[in-house]
Amino acid sequence: MTGAHAVFGTPPEAPSATLPETVGRALGWAPMGPLEAALASLAAAGLVGTYLMVNAAVAGPWAKRKVAAAFWDKIGPNRVGPAGLLIIVADAMRFLSKELIIPDRADRPAFDVSPILVPLSAILGFAVIPMGSLFGVNVQLADPETGVAYVFAVSSLATLGLTMAGYASNNKYSLLGGLRAVAQNIAYEIPLVVTAASVVLLAGSLRTSEVVAAQRATLVSVAGVSIPSWYALVNPLAFVLFLVANLAEVGRNPFDVPEAPTEIVAGYMTEYSSVYFVLLYVGEFVHIFLGGAIAATLFLGGPAGPVLPGFVWFTAKIWAVFLFTQWARSAVPRVRIDQLIEIGWKGMLMLSFANLLAVAVVVGLTA
Repeated sequence: MTGAHAVFGTPPEAPSATLPETVGRALGWAPMGPLEAALASLAAAGLVGTYLMVNAAVAGPWAKRKVAAAFWDKIGPNRVGPAGLLIIVADAMRFLSKELIIPDRADRPAFDVSPILVPLSAILGFAVIPMGSLFGVNVQLADPETGVAYVFAVSSLATLGLTMAGYASNNKYSLLGGLRAVAQNIAYEIPLVVTAASVVLLAGSLRTSEVVAAQRATLVSVAGVSIPSWYALVNPLAFVLFLVANLAEVGRNPFDVPEAPTEIVAGYMTEYSSVYFVLLYVGEFVHIFLGGAIAATLFLGGPAGPVLPGFVWFTAKIWAVFLFTQWARSAVPRVRIDQLIEIGWKGMLMLSFANLLAVAVVVGLTA
């Protein structure tokens, strides 16, 4: 194996048992047949899905408002429950109890599938993310050899969902939002993948567990303190490019033009209500956490961290990326659609390819 293992001299550790295998053993299914493996995988996926929904529920109705209130010198939710936390339950009941309104002449199959596809694409991405250990259990659903490629492939399905939502709503504002989403995601998904490719070159593998393991080596020791070789430190340009491109992928300022309220009402979400709106809204926040999970895996050592369990560090890192997106939402003004496309194709794309070329040269010389 080449790449970072040759540069830093530390081979990756052998991957431990995945979460479905642990669940199967806990239920006494060892060895597991096809049926037992399927049931254990469903149970493990349910646990991970619950974890994601809890994070999205806290982030959407409560944390987003509290962070914005802190930036705008307001108070935020503080009346419903302690610290306003029960606003999560109140918002859920309020949205789910509203009437589901279907526009006239809407394309029903696409209109109905879109709110499912958007959150599903983000949830599927977590299938290969190593989330660390908790109580001795390795929280990872699967660890295929093409894990990095898989997570970008399934997350890109959200673009299809947004396009369907814009087209199927039979609303010009929704259509404009869907078209903007396509243009934006194409322009920024390429730099996102190219920066990830530079990490794959350093790690020498597409397997997410090996990418994390390659970052366990010591980059430098200062006064007896070892600084790990996280790729955010080894390749900071790629990390910055990834964070900026991720803002565009999750639709946060300055790249929230697909649903710009001052221009196109709410874009692709304009005609959605009740549970369909909730699914699109939750999908938006699950995608933010997926972006944080990918950033943590590729650049921040995955679940690595001192003292606390790896799962706790992983959660802290994805929440740090979420807070960064909320800072951008509150502090950075929106760019025009023509400026957005120009930044993506003329700026981000060129810088990401230049970074990839530089990494390839360094890896080739040091292999």
